[in-house]
Amino acid sequence: MLFERPETGDRALLLQVELRRRKNPQASEFAELAKSAEIEVVGTVVAKRDMPHPRWFVGEGKLDEIRACAASGEISLVLVNHELTAGQQRNLEHELDCRVITRTELILTIFADRARSHEGQLQVELAQLKHAQSRLVRGWTHLDRQKGGIGMRGAGEKQIELDQRMLSERIKATEKKLGSVAQRRAQSRRGRNRQDTPTVSLVGYTNAGKSSIFNRLTNAGVYAEDQLFATLDPTLRRLVVPGSGEIILGDTVGFVDQLPHTLVEAFKSTLEEVAHSALLLHVVDIADPVWMDRIEQVNQVLAAIGAADIPNIIVYNKIDLLVGVEMPAPCPNQCSVSAHTGYGFDALTAQVGKKLGVFAPHKVVLEPQDGQTRAWLYNTGAVLGEHVCENGSLELTVQADQKLLGRLQQRKAVEVKTG
Repeated sequence: MLFERPETGDRALLLQVELRRRKNPQASEFAELAKSAEIEVVGTVVAKRDMPHPRWFVGEGKLDEIRACAASGEISLVLVNHELTAGQQRNLEHELDCRVITRTELILTIFADRARSHEGQLQVELAQLKHAQSRLVRGWTHLDRQKGGIGMRGAGEKQIELDQRMLSERIKATEKKLGSVAQRRAQSRRGRNRQDTPTVSLVGYTNAGKSSIFNRLTNAGVYAEDQLFATLDPTLRRLVVPGSGEIILGDTVGFVDQLPHTLVEAFKSTLEEVAHSALLLHVVDIADPVWMDRIEQVNQVLAAIGAADIPNIIVYNKIDLLVGVEMPAPCPNQCSVSAHTGYGFDALTAQVGKKLGVFAPHKVVLEPQDGQTRAWLYNTGAVLGEHVCENGSLELTVQADQKLLGRLQQRKAVEVKTG
């Protein structure tokens, strides 16, 4: 018969296994993931091992300790901050008589709850299907062959083969739907390229404050909360940058240490927006004690999606939370801001303009009747100052890149003075 998994619940025990000579996910972050999934954590069990136990992942002593907690009725769920084989997960559930959830499954649960757009829901579904497909191996106890149908020769398929085939068909169907979405996204991207509209993407560790910065810059009203993976669906908005005109600013899903491979694959079309950006704003929670590790972890994901060589600005966010903490040494590729207070945003937009190719200020002389060009320049955000000359003409000080200067010089009755 099929192995019946115990019912889940919302009171959990965290299991953190420290494997020697290996990089282990942080227990504090795992607790935050549980909180984001609205699970009440009632305790943590820590085990240290050289290698995972092949049967239960932990040794018999720790298994007895966890069993005692489960038997007391305090918990109905065990969250394991690692990946388990299908056999280890099944054995633990059998011994503990409660549901066991791995790190990947917990992240998938959060993603499924947060996905709002059609594309986001398809991506989460694909990740869940691929994860389920990997769990079918040795996940059944009823592997006797079914009887062949009338007129069929030989034995029928194993139940696991039927389930694998069913999952494969659903995966192909979901991938086909996502392929159509990816085509539309690529078409939109080509349209922006034809208009010479650069894309700037916000990237960073989850809960670094990307959506809060996005809202400050664009007044978009994107959902932003102090929780992991508050934003899942990608959002694009137009933004005027002084000297560069319109850009497309993109808010993306946050990264996390040891992001499950199935999620990276499923969100490939979304992450392609990052890989095709002209500039990345790498948002860092400077109040996080391990912010330097977070930078490295994000860089690893950027390398995995082919975005490691894109120009970037390190944006140190939550500067308002620092008291008596030494800031990193200033450099041209970084900026300090507070999405909460608004500090540093003028400097950030100016730095974005410089990165996108803004040069020294220029003088532009317009005839009195050329109000259309004047209005256009103001709409680009390039105007730094304006002076009315004695003959009625207008002298504007503009900060512009070569593209904007070229478009200015193509207009009649416009004089551009360098210097």
